[in-house]
Amino acid sequence: MTDPAYIPLRLHTEFSITDGMVRIKEVVKKAQEYGLPALGISDLMNEFGLVKFYKACRSAGIKPIGAADVWIGNPESPDKPFRAMLIIRNEAGYLRLSELLTAAYVGKDRNLHHAELNPEWLSEGDNSGLICLSGAHLGEVGANLMNGHEDAARAAALKYAAWFPNAFYLELQRLPERPEWEASVSGSVKLAEELGLPVVATHPAQFMNEGDFNAHEARVCIAGGWVLSDKKRPRDFTPSQFFIPPETMLERFADLPEALENTVEIAKRCNIHITLGKNFLPLFPTPDGLSLDDYLVKLSNEGLQERMVQLYPDEAERAAKMPEYQERLDFELNIIIQMKFPGYFLIVQDFINWAKTHGCPVGPGRGSGAGSLVAYSLKITDLDPLKYALLFERFLNPERVSMPDFDVDFCQANRGRVIEYVREKYGAEAVSQIVTFGTMSSKAVIRDVGRVLELPFTLCDKLSKLIPLEANKPLGLDDAMKAEPQIQELIEAEEADELITLAKKLEDLTRGLGMHAGGVLIAPGKISDYSPVYQADESASPVSMYDKGDVEDVGLVKFDFLGLRNLTIIEMAQNN
Repeated sequence: MTDPAYIPLRLHTEFSITDGMVRIKEVVKKAQEYGLPALGISDLMNEFGLVKFYKACRSAGIKPIGAADVWIGNPESPDKPFRAMLIIRNEAGYLRLSELLTAAYVGKDRNLHHAELNPEWLSEGDNSGLICLSGAHLGEVGANLMNGHEDAARAAALKYAAWFPNAFYLELQRLPERPEWEASVSGSVKLAEELGLPVVATHPAQFMNEGDFNAHEARVCIAGGWVLSDKKRPRDFTPSQFFIPPETMLERFADLPEALENTVEIAKRCNIHITLGKNFLPLFPTPDGLSLDDYLVKLSNEGLQERMVQLYPDEAERAAKMPEYQERLDFELNIIIQMKFPGYFLIVQDFINWAKTHGCPVGPGRGSGAGSLVAYSLKITDLDPLKYALLFERFLNPERVSMPDFDVDFCQANRGRVIEYVREKYGAEAVSQIVTFGTMSSKAVIRDVGRVLELPFTLCDKLSKLIPLEANKPLGLDDAMKAEPQIQELIEAEEADELITLAKKLEDLTRGLGMHAGGVLIAPGKISDYSPVYQADESASPVSMYDKGDVEDVGLVKFDFLGLRNLTIIEMAQNN
């Protein structure tokens, strides 16, 4: 097979929350139609969509290229950071980019006003697993060229080339609406010849199709709190920033074929591999050099003896019942050890028993985990599964290998103390909560788009309320309009066609970030070795950049710390 002429490296998906609206599955399908063997993703200061992108590309037979579009601090003008693009070459690069992004959000030396990379981190760390693109007219080299500061641009190019030896490319971008960028292009080409650096052509794709520009502008306004008609709002994007076919780039850079060839060269240099489907449990410390298996057996048997004394105070009755309980315990222990889950049980029993002995009420156990005698013996649950004929197989089954999952209820007021205990025991860098992505549902997107179009609140409110619910979820706009004819009538009466057109394009896109209600991750080492970490602000808890499904795919284990107000109320009633 002959080499392609061009590989798209720059792409902001819907996970560039403020300025991207490309849906991953759609762009991978389009890449297949264009016959592209590889495709890059470069969301802004995050890797929220990397695992989803990786899986979508792999299943479509396309080579995934992971990257992030990053801000880099500008010591001379702190409010005007530079841009660059860091591309993952290999596993070392994956870990390095994860470490850099994590430092930008939760590191001790981070900028508290704007998430960005400190230039010192790039000068001091090992960047050998990364490729750096200069950021075109927004990077330090390009911005200086745009301002006519050639000496400063040359110094910046040499600095980045030293940070990324044999892996720094001067980035060129051309858009029909931006002729002024040519100063950066011609200046970069001249510098490249002078300094022996390679150039590469990229296209900053922000939305999927040619007609999506207005919807994208609405998206940017929703994220930034502007209205579309505001003459003072930033206008950073142009109608040509859709996912263009390769032929367009060949025409655009016909005078610089090497800049296109280098996109293919970069794609060849990058081989990202994300381990999926393997679990990585934190290391639980055991006494006296016991193995995890032996320690679990020891604790379970000791716990069973205590439980039996409570259940059957009469010694004769206890002796009669013991064989049945012992047989069930041994059976469960064999399966747990065979499935390599002793560590999970030991970790859960440790933080639950800490909570019970430190004034934090804990629920008796819910869900399939209540069917485990091992859990009852370890005081994870307080229900005797034999008494109620509960099945262990519903919880753990060797024929359906999945992580055990205890639904653990803690008193709402004390839940944070238990998470803090876990942080202290395993290290703050090894513990985080899990991100969730809020989306623009049909009801919400009508209100959001109506606001940026400055339509009357009463109209948007009425339209939003007309959308029917099904199983407590609003119907999608197309289905809602079929089910409720009044919606179409109101749109026609109020001439609100633009509202519905834009709303349909934005429906179900990621709108904001939240935190999983109960999930806590504990990693064997740093969380950032498996997923970058994000923190909204000083008061927020750190969360993984991968959502619940993705963290489980990369092997991080989720422990449920659910806060239950009922337990708090019972505790207050007991204490008063």
